[in-house]
Amino acid sequence: MADNTKIDFIYLSEPDMIRAGVTDMTKCIQAMEEMFVLLHTGDYRMAGPNSDSHGAMITFPEESPFPTMPKPTADRRMMAMPAYLGGNFQTCGVKWYGSNIANREKGLPRSILMFILNEADTGIPLAYMSANLLSAYRTGAIPGVGAHHLARQDAKVIGLLGPGVMGKTSVAAFIAARPGINTIKVKGRGQRSLNSFLAWVKENYPQITTIEVVDDIESVVKDADIVTFCNSGETGNPATYPHVKRAWLKPGAFLAMPASCTLGEDFISPDIRKVMDSKGLYKAWFEEVPKPAHNHIPLVGMQFMDMIEAGKLVDEDIEDLAAIVAGATPPRNNDDEIIVLSVGGMPIEDVAWATYVYRNAIEQGIGISLPLWDEPVLR
Repeated sequence: MADNTKIDFIYLSEPDMIRAGVTDMTKCIQAMEEMFVLLHTGDYRMAGPNSDSHGAMITFPEESPFPTMPKPTADRRMMAMPAYLGGNFQTCGVKWYGSNIANREKGLPRSILMFILNEADTGIPLAYMSANLLSAYRTGAIPGVGAHHLARQDAKVIGLLGPGVMGKTSVAAFIAARPGINTIKVKGRGQRSLNSFLAWVKENYPQITTIEVVDDIESVVKDADIVTFCNSGETGNPATYPHVKRAWLKPGAFLAMPASCTLGEDFISPDIRKVMDSKGLYKAWFEEVPKPAHNHIPLVGMQFMDMIEAGKLVDEDIEDLAAIVAGATPPRNNDDEIIVLSVGGMPIEDVAWATYVYRNAIEQGIGISLPLWDEPVLR
């Protein structure tokens, strides 16, 4: 019998992705929990020699002889993020990431993303999909996973810096993980983003009875059970990143930090738990970028890596969220401990959520089937 070489794949637009469940935060958190267990057991691969790399990024020079070459403006990222995930997923894929903070001046999102999902064995394409919502929800779900295991059970108050897309999905994940939340303190850069956030909360989360717009970071942090920084901005000087002092934190505070931040030296204290979404990811980053690493990657996890390099911390001072989710490391020990989670984001998260959405789309007949070939011309 001749081989069947015909290949079709589906295209999923953003409306298709919504119909297929990409905005279902509860399911997304469940998918991320499953992904973390596979991360802990090692049933995954990402790029780089250690298989833990965030991806491969195009960089642009400050000065170029070509006037049409893009400049290295704030948050300029052209990046491919490939990964394989085993377990019940058994898929691989790559997210193509185009980003420029100046997009907002053109009425566009800061980032414009696409994802291709493939069979892991043959590499046959399964789907080509719009990935802005895919990426936004998997990014927000990781702080939600952290809150599920590391925030106080009775958490009621979120302190949010940056009410944009990442802020919205993080809040959605916190509420899914801790349904008793009823208050949000928020600081934004401009009135437009604040108005959008306030309207979004009112429409989607009527259980939020109090929203307080504050003017400074200390007010965001003080008295909050869950603190998250979802701001965007330029890298280079950690002194300009949003700063957190331990004295601002209430006992039992959980900090989930997927954006730029600098912690005070008092966070070195061993009674503050320091967690990374993947220690392998940060070690890969630390090998790839110039030092100090926090100057180039503004996450608190990279500040921890610089502290290890300087002898202020040791590797054992840092915990791995995957080990916590898998049950190898304890979750929150008591109501008073302060826990900091650095959220870097991994392409295996995209593969996990893309696989879920793709299977849902196939089951429900969502998307446009596109032909690749009936028979390949070359083989």
